[in-house]
Amino acid sequence: MGFGQFLASPEIKLKVVTYRDVFQNTAQETSRFGEEYEKSSAVIKLDPKDIAKLAIKDGDTVIVKNSSGRVVVKAMKSDYEDSHAGIAYMVNSPWSNSLVPDETGGTGVPKFKNFEVTVQGAKGGKVTGISEIF
Repeated sequence: MGFGQFLASPEIKLKVVTYRDVFQNTAQETSRFGEEYEKSSAVIKLDPKDIAKLAIKDGDTVIVKNSSGRVVVKAMKSDYEDSHAGIAYMVNSPWSNSLVPDETGGTGVPKFKNFEVTVQGAKGGKVTGISEIF
């Protein structure tokens, strides 16, 4: 047993922007409850600076939570060349939708493009399965 196992994982606040992805959409058409769909959907893309702050590696699992929900997803380094520290990207999916706040500001439309979450390493935790979300 190492001393590090008793230390809490670093936790940071991020803004999430959701987006559509052609590869994820194709996997959804094949099997919404399949492994390929989960692999392409249960992901949060982070800036390398945010990955460093979390003390995780590309591909590690993280806990993403806010007052609307909590999911465990894979953290992947963002492909964007420009730095976007403090902003994370998630494919529009059941995983990201479970974090979208109910409050619509009177518009009737949820804020898919800009909501706040807290992220921390899951220390090898298992990705939240789609059946756990529904």
